[in-house]
Amino acid sequence: MSTSQPIRLIIVDDHPVVRGGLHGMFANDPTFEVIGEAGNGVEAIELVTALQPDVVLMDLRMPEMGGAEAIRQLRTSAPTVSVLVLTTYDTDDDVLPAIEAGAIGYLLKDAPREELVRAVRAAFQGDAVLSPSVARRLMGQVRKPVLDALSERELDVLRLIAGGASNREAAAQLFISESTVKTHLLHIYEKLGVRDRAAAVGEAYKRRLLS
Repeated sequence: MSTSQPIRLIIVDDHPVVRGGLHGMFANDPTFEVIGEAGNGVEAIELVTALQPDVVLMDLRMPEMGGAEAIRQLRTSAPTVSVLVLTTYDTDDDVLPAIEAGAIGYLLKDAPREELVRAVRAAFQGDAVLSPSVARRLMGQVRKPVLDALSERELDVLRLIAGGASNREAAAQLFISESTVKTHLLHIYEKLGVRDRAAAVGEAYKRRLLS
C-alpha cells in the first residue's frame, strides 16, 4: 500500500487533553492527516462510517461504549479500517477482548513517539504491532500449563454429556457415582472457563477436544 497520500487518522479517547496531544503530534508530521476525533465508541463508529479513515487510534475504557465493543462493530461495518488500541491498561481483561474483537495492534500510552508513529504506519500496511507487555500476556495465554488439559476421565464425561447423556446416565456408563460425574463437570467448567454443560460442550468443540 502506497504512503504517497497522508495516512488518514481518527483519534478516539474520552480525555480531551489526550486527544489534543495526539492530534498535535500527528498534525506536525505531513505523512499523517487527523480527520476526526471521538470521545467514546458510539461517536467513533459514526465518524468512521462517515469519514472512512485508514487507521483509528482507539482507547478502551470509555463511557457509553468502550473500545473493544466499538472494534467488534467496526470489524463488520468498516472491515478495511485498521484499529490500533492505545490505552493505559494491559490487563488480560483489556487485552484479550480487544485483540479478539479485531484490533490490529495494542500499544500503551507510555510508548515513545517514534514507536507510536511506527505502529500507525504498520497498522496502515496491515501489520500487527504489540507492546512488549501485551505480547507477553498473549504468549502466556498460548502457553497455558499442561494442568489446564482435561484428563481422560474428564474427556469421557464430556463426550457422554455432548451425546446427550444425563449425569446419572454418564455415571452408569462409566461405572462411577453421580456425584463423581458432577465433580468431573466442575473441573471441566473450571479448565474450559465456562459455567454450564452447553458452554462446556461448545468450548470443547471449539478447542477440538471433541470431534
